[in-house]
Amino acid sequence: MSKFELKLPRMGESVAEATLTSWLKEVGDVIELDEAVFEIATDKVDSEVPSEVEGILVEKLFNVDDIIKVGQTVAIIELNGEEGSAPVATIENDADPKAPKEAITAYKANQPMVKETTENIPVQDFSASDRFYSPLVRNIAKEEGITIAELDTIKGTGKEGRVSKNDILQYIENRRPAAVLQAEPATQEAVATSLKIEESSDLDSPTRETTPTSGSEEVIEMSRMGKLIAKHMVESVSTSAHVQSFIEVDVTNMVVWRNKMKDSFEKREGEKLTFTPIFMEAVAKALKTYPMINISVMGDKIIKKKNINIGMATALPDGNLIVPVIKNADRLNLVGMAQVVNDLAARARTNQLKPDEVQEGTYTVTNVGTFGSVFGTPIINQPQVGILALGAIRKVPAVIETPEGDFIGIRSKMYLSHSYDHRVVNGALGSMFAKAVADYLEAWDVNREI
Repeated sequence: MSKFELKLPRMGESVAEATLTSWLKEVGDVIELDEAVFEIATDKVDSEVPSEVEGILVEKLFNVDDIIKVGQTVAIIELNGEEGSAPVATIENDADPKAPKEAITAYKANQPMVKETTENIPVQDFSASDRFYSPLVRNIAKEEGITIAELDTIKGTGKEGRVSKNDILQYIENRRPAAVLQAEPATQEAVATSLKIEESSDLDSPTRETTPTSGSEEVIEMSRMGKLIAKHMVESVSTSAHVQSFIEVDVTNMVVWRNKMKDSFEKREGEKLTFTPIFMEAVAKALKTYPMINISVMGDKIIKKKNINIGMATALPDGNLIVPVIKNADRLNLVGMAQVVNDLAARARTNQLKPDEVQEGTYTVTNVGTFGSVFGTPIINQPQVGILALGAIRKVPAVIETPEGDFIGIRSKMYLSHSYDHRVVNGALGSMFAKAVADYLEAWDVNREI
């Protein structure tokens, strides 16, 4: 019987690793083609990884909460026949869940020299706990002298409350100031100096407050996705020179048309007709008119994208955001756009997106009007160079110009807020793009058929 290596697939340009959140199959289970074998989580999406072959699962090379690099072998499947088989390569020790050497080495390299404060703490046998801890978490606990009783008090953000690498590192970081206070007087100054050097040199992570809280305060641990989103937002602000252009749009004709068509559209197509696909159609047309917005930056080079792939920021039930991507948006008619928008939004909220559905975006749209905001100043989704925020549609009094004269009337209006990277997009281009979206919406044909 030949064997097949099931590897962690590529999940996007900026995604190099993922966390294994659960196994859906056990050793000995029969696996069908395209059947999900395990679940992973990245900063962009939680997803199932399917099998590329049929066979029997004979070996699992990682444990839950382990960090896996793209391209690493995660499982071995024994095939029933020769078709689709691939030789099994020797598995490096770094992929062995009993010896996550690469992760431990990387962890050690970034730790300050404060061992004097923890080396005398006895480390208990992990088998004494009823709680599951991954090999990486156990090794970090041993290195830091964390007892099993102490480890059991850490609140886990992993599946079923398991402690992840980020959880234990966060705990250690918050624990250090207390350890410094317990150090001998002669060593306090040296330890404090070490911590100050670490804080000043670690530019990749924000300084965290360690002030003790009173009984009137509640400390809430950020979720794994929340931590990653926060990191990416800070990186985006430090990477791109953000500047904004705002434009007010009269969308009265669009609103009237949509209200007239929505019931017949749903009855005929089985899909709800929201404003989102209309906005996406307008953005796709504007990107086609101004292709230098549909770019990314790599060092001192500009990468011009041929495909128009629009990211659609979607709010999740836990308060976080995810950005599924509408691929080749300029090639979809309004019916197709509505189907894709509804499908991606529904599966995003139920955690059923596939990795390739949140990658390769070339421009992003976010609807802040959903929450009542008139306009916003969104942060660019790297490595893109622009993001458009859609404000709330409101009925307002407005001056209406006619051949017979001007008068005041009630109109449906909204604001478009365009954030763009001023390194490569100047104010003229950024403003003209927003104006193109506005012109398309204002010129909406109330007699349009779909």
